Amino acid sequence: MKINVLTTFTDMFKAITGNSVTGRAVAGGLVDIDLLDIRDFTKDKHNSTDDMPFGGGCGMVMTTQPVFDCLRSIEGVREHPIIYMSPRGKIMDEELIRSLAVSEEFTVLCGHYEGVDQRILDYWNIREVSIGDYILTGGELPAMVLMDSVLRFVPGVLGNECSVEDESIYSGLLEADQYTRPRIYEGLEVPEVLASGDHRKIRIWKLMQSMELTAERRPDLFRKWMEGDPDLSGFTKKERKEILALAQKLINTL
Repeated sequence: MKINVLTTFTDMFKAITGNSVTGRAVAGGLVDIDLLDIRDFTKDKHNSTDDMPFGGGCGMVMTTQPVFDCLRSIEGVREHPIIYMSPRGKIMDEELIRSLAVSEEFTVLCGHYEGVDQRILDYWNIREVSIGDYILTGGELPAMVLMDSVLRFVPGVLGNECSVEDESIYSGLLEADQYTRPRIYEGLEVPEVLASGDHRKIRIWKLMQSMELTAERRPDLFRKWMEGDPDLSGFTKKERKEILALAQKLINTL
């Protein structure tokens, strides 16, 4: 996979290109991240990438010429998705992440100031994507969030770690609480069932706790999980009855 990133702050991406999941993907040759400095494509002596907005208003707007030329420098750029990280875009979700994860290449434009000239988005058919209902100084941090989320779905990136399919959100429910050694710390104990060695009981405990946490913190996700007719085929008739009884109780509290 190749990811092209258009930004005026290339150094910010060192935080992920040399560390953690993204760093391992780069080192292992699973992804090629090409950081393009938009300032390198400016034509004035000040290397300006922004200007005053037409019609007035606060702040500055990223100009067309350097971004156009930067995009033109990417071979076959129109053949792959182009994403602009924007607070007015569609909220990033699993569907988008999965679609990008199977792409051979995609491009991310990081805006700054008050945004970019609309003609950039229109001409290049760029999709606007947001990571949440809040404002950040620029698109670099959202771009890193997008890249990290996408790369987790690329085969080989997570190595021998658990499948991403089993993780919180993607499984449909929030993840149950996690514990590690020591079993008792300053009087605080790990739940007995987790140290029991009974994997069936542990599986049921984790599922039921996930259900309770999701209903409490993300009722929208819990309703969606219930409406999706969750697969409980791996449980006994008695266990399914217990799980469904809890589910109904939780639904009644929403």
